[in-house]
Amino acid sequence: MESLYAPWREAFIKGEKLQGCIFCPDLIMKTDLILHRGEICFVIMNLYPYSGGHLLVVPNRHTAKPEELSAAERLEMFDLVAESVAILKQELQPEGFNIGMNLGKAAGAGVADHLHIHIVPRWIGDTNFMPMLGDVRVVSEDLGRLRNRLLPYFSRLKKHP
Repeated sequence: MESLYAPWREAFIKGEKLQGCIFCPDLIMKTDLILHRGEICFVIMNLYPYSGGHLLVVPNRHTAKPEELSAAERLEMFDLVAESVAILKQELQPEGFNIGMNLGKAAGAGVADHLHIHIVPRWIGDTNFMPMLGDVRVVSEDLGRLRNRLLPYFSRLKKHP
């Protein structure tokens, strides 16, 4: 068996596991991965990205059902998706995007009880043998450095507390 060295995962593996919804205020306030707070939604970097620049747009309100979202929540979520895509295009120059939601565990949702939209930048050839044969993703840029590259763009968006 081949090994892939990933020392940055040690803190997660050995660290204390948080209880509760990772997207709700009690836990989400403890992260520096939030790029933007809208009035009723926020944009956060995915801690375990499919590719560099993988972002999530999340409503503040805890719900698993898109049909329960208010019109304002739906509008702000999609506005933040559009803004995020524009920012990622400018800074990372991806050749495409996967954008979507996994609703329920059967659909692959890692956090099934708080819906969120994935924005995954894609490049021609980024699906190589690692994810196909080894079930391993390779992300080439440190999350902290990427966050520092993206924050100036998100800081230009309308701010909310």
